Amino acid sequence: MRLRMAGNEWINGYLEAILDSQAQGIEETQQKPQTSVALRDGEGEFFNPTKYFVEEVVTGVDETDLHRTWLKVVATRNSRERNSRLENMCWRIWHLTRKKKQLEWEDSQRVANRRLEREQGRRDATEDLFEDLSEGEKGDGLGEIVQPETPRRQLQRNSSSVDIWSDDKKENRLYVVLISLHGLVRGENMELGSDSDTGGQVKYVVELARALARMPGVYRVDLFTRQICSSEVDWSYAEPTEMLTTASAEDCDGDETGESSGAYIIRIPFGPRDKYLPKEILWPYIQEFVDGALAHILNMSKVLGEQIGNGKPVWPYVIHGHYADAGDSAALLSGALNVPMVLTGHSLGRNKLEQLLKQGRQSKEDINSTYKIKRRIEAEELSLDAAELVITSTRQEIDEQWGLYDGFDVKLEKVLRARARRGMDFTNVVVQEETLEGDGELASLAGGAEGSSPKAVPTIWSDVMRFFTNPHKPMILALSRPDPKKNITTLLKAFGECRHLRELANLTLIMGNRDDIDELPSGNASVLTTALKLIDKYDLYGSVAYPKHHKQSDVPDIYRLAANTKGVFINPALVEPFGLTLIEAAAHGLPMVATKNGGPALHNGLLVDPHDQEAIANALLKLVSEKNLWNECRINGWKNIHLFSWPEHCRTYLTRVASCRMRHPQWQTDADEMAAQEDEFSLNDSLKDVQDMSLRLSVDGDKPSWNASLEPNSNDPVKQIMSRMKQPETKSKPEVQGKKQGDNVGSRFPVLRRRERLIVIAVDCYNEEGAVDVKSMVTMIQNIIKAVRSDPKMAKNSGFALSTSMPLDELTSFFKSAKIQVSEFDTLICSSGSEVYYPGAEEGKLLPDPDYASHIDYRWGNEGLKNTVWKLMNTTAVGGEARNKGSPSLVEEDKPSSNEHCVAYLIKDRSKVMRIDDLRQKLRLRGLRCHPMYCRNSTRLQIVPLLASRSQALRYLFVRWRLNVANMYVVVGEHGDTDYEELISGTHKTVIVKGLVTFGSDALLRSTDLRDDIVPSESPFIGFLKADSPVNEITDILKQLSKAAT
Repeated sequence: MRLRMAGNEWINGYLEAILDSQAQGIEETQQKPQTSVALRDGEGEFFNPTKYFVEEVVTGVDETDLHRTWLKVVATRNSRERNSRLENMCWRIWHLTRKKKQLEWEDSQRVANRRLEREQGRRDATEDLFEDLSEGEKGDGLGEIVQPETPRRQLQRNSSSVDIWSDDKKENRLYVVLISLHGLVRGENMELGSDSDTGGQVKYVVELARALARMPGVYRVDLFTRQICSSEVDWSYAEPTEMLTTASAEDCDGDETGESSGAYIIRIPFGPRDKYLPKEILWPYIQEFVDGALAHILNMSKVLGEQIGNGKPVWPYVIHGHYADAGDSAALLSGALNVPMVLTGHSLGRNKLEQLLKQGRQSKEDINSTYKIKRRIEAEELSLDAAELVITSTRQEIDEQWGLYDGFDVKLEKVLRARARRGMDFTNVVVQEETLEGDGELASLAGGAEGSSPKAVPTIWSDVMRFFTNPHKPMILALSRPDPKKNITTLLKAFGECRHLRELANLTLIMGNRDDIDELPSGNASVLTTALKLIDKYDLYGSVAYPKHHKQSDVPDIYRLAANTKGVFINPALVEPFGLTLIEAAAHGLPMVATKNGGPALHNGLLVDPHDQEAIANALLKLVSEKNLWNECRINGWKNIHLFSWPEHCRTYLTRVASCRMRHPQWQTDADEMAAQEDEFSLNDSLKDVQDMSLRLSVDGDKPSWNASLEPNSNDPVKQIMSRMKQPETKSKPEVQGKKQGDNVGSRFPVLRRRERLIVIAVDCYNEEGAVDVKSMVTMIQNIIKAVRSDPKMAKNSGFALSTSMPLDELTSFFKSAKIQVSEFDTLICSSGSEVYYPGAEEGKLLPDPDYASHIDYRWGNEGLKNTVWKLMNTTAVGGEARNKGSPSLVEEDKPSSNEHCVAYLIKDRSKVMRIDDLRQKLRLRGLRCHPMYCRNSTRLQIVPLLASRSQALRYLFVRWRLNVANMYVVVGEHGDTDYEELISGTHKTVIVKGLVTFGSDALLRSTDLRDDIVPSESPFIGFLKADSPVNEITDILKQLSKAAT
């Protein structure tokens, strides 16, 4: 890598010392560079740091810069001080260079291994994937995987079979959910550029919500973001709801326009209520957002059902996550509701990591500490697992950014991926006549001819022009927040070092808003400080404008000012996933110079390498100086921008979504009918509560069938209820074993439906061999039940659930050995969330949820998955390394623990198996989407469907029975299975019992511990107990947590 002296003061410092001590030998060294440097060896030869530095670094420095530095040091005479400084600094540079080379070597090895792994995954998928696909996916055919079809041709083929969204879709009345969590989001006076999180994405999602709400067939759009109740920001960000637009009479049919129609910003509180948090700090609170958003969606689905759904809930048509944090949230919401998910990355973690590593300024550890990059990448991979559709803007984004991900392979992917242009509003754009002249003259900006009254000009024009000595010059405009990745400093260097460009043009930098640089985030402050230093260094006063403030409404006027001076817009960002400003500039008649790394194809300018400041200067000079080229680019921009209009974008968007496999909750039993019967059952509950508040009575299970009708000859509801209470118990309930879940549609109405709170015991209490620690487990269950029932108010409306990795047979055997009645629990979540059961009317019998299997079946393939996992687990060891052929197998199938939606294995040697993140990566590369986990002290491996887990099962109960997650209390140990951390976060209350679980499986989850980025360090929803805590302390902690604000 060539190093340039300009702007690299630390290089200057090293060279000062080196040149002073070795001034006479440098010229000779430069003329005759040696090919190698002797390091320490056994023969007594020593490494010469000065010689190494001169050969490896100085020879790559520009000669003029080298000579300039030599002139600066010739006056220095203190040789002792310089020699000591020389030695220390040379050793430092030697260490840094070695470290950088090591990182480069590791990176090249990683890329090579990844390429081999992906090719192997494709070969395996060609053999196995057909068996792994669900019935809905098999129709695509295996041949699609192996045919040498280009992504473009495949996209065209997919597009040709779908119907274009049109005005005749008006009767659809859709509900669309968008999610954008970070930054300051509001509909008016957006504070774009106020910090690194409030940029183009904020503007895009707000305008997308408005545009979608105006489309035929769309009834309501909700844009979810974070509620911020902080004195640091405007009060408007604390408003729970903000209306963006209402549906007009033109969009809906008169009286059918309901009061809930239109587009809204919905602000969900999560994380610390009184703080504005940057996106890197939001990660531990994602599940809190999911639970809050789920509550809003359930309420809204009911409201919309009353307005437009004939009394039936109107579920979201699609859930669309923007950026990694919202993608992670959308994946969980999509799984809980069983509705399609769409993902837009905006900017991607793997690509950012590569860019930062190439700069060589930070190690992977430092990058992860600053940007939480590993958590972000994991969220992006999980989002890809669940997404039906990925919205991208350019071919570069598909190939060079998403192509870095394990879960994205265009050649292998079975889900639809869309390359879609994003939308813009061009209603205020007026295409000027090409023959207009003189719009670069100052007279057209500030006033008319001499003697005439001056024209009124926007205030922002005056704010910009006051910086310029000669405002007649064409204006080079850059508009972005002061973020390092926007590459503003390279632009300034290019402008400052090109004399011809300085003489011909002015430069305007719109770098967000600021009052005091010292009050800005460190990254933004650093960019602004460096920019001001460069302006001073190159003496650019009178040639560069950098106003402190501008309003969002000023942006069109800024573009018009640049266009009227026959200027150029530049976006020198290191990577540009979309390039909102490029389209805006084109709409106002500005040719562009843009990064070659992403952005829209408008054919209205020149693309450059953002790292090459000479190329940037030459491109700007060419566009500014060549009038014919400038006019051609201007016209091309106007011709092409309408491909990016909002109506066009939304039409493409809805067309793509409509082609997805549409899913929504479909219950075999009618929840609404049961809700209507709730008043009937309430008296029954009251009578039983009077009889005994501390014990579960057997009549709890004796309720009318879910689908049963009322007696035709009974008009008195009280007599009707009393007669039903006197009916004998039915003895003909089928056994669970061997029965399909659909066979139990007529099963009893679960008492869970009417619980106000649910105590979920999810303690993974096993011994070293993976067997249940019966004594500890039984004691904990008994103490929790006693604690709840010791308080009359809590006992009245509380139920119990057990969540475990044990299969049902083993769990019931455990209950029998511990003398615990199954009827103590309202529900059992078994086999790591792959099955849900309820107590039946007949004592000791359990009935599976008749809808849960179909709910979690998305992208599940059982038999093919078994073959792939067996092969991977027995051929791959810790760290993903291949095992030697002939090595004994590490796993064997655990048939008693397996079921239709759980593939289970016994682990023979837990010290040699790969971690969950390595296994998940290899499964993704083979096109498999599932949820693997180690359990029972790493003695078992269980793989369940993508939408299944113990935490997601709780959300299912919320959606199915409207039992709010915020009223659930989850009891866990300090350790657990590898899905353990998913059970801690959220709006439910968590009780962590210290000292209860000695052996856990969580060490096999990841190679890097990300617990702090998933579980909040402090939360009002988390309480702690000791394993030997008495019953009264358990009661107290439950009461304390019940007061936590939700």
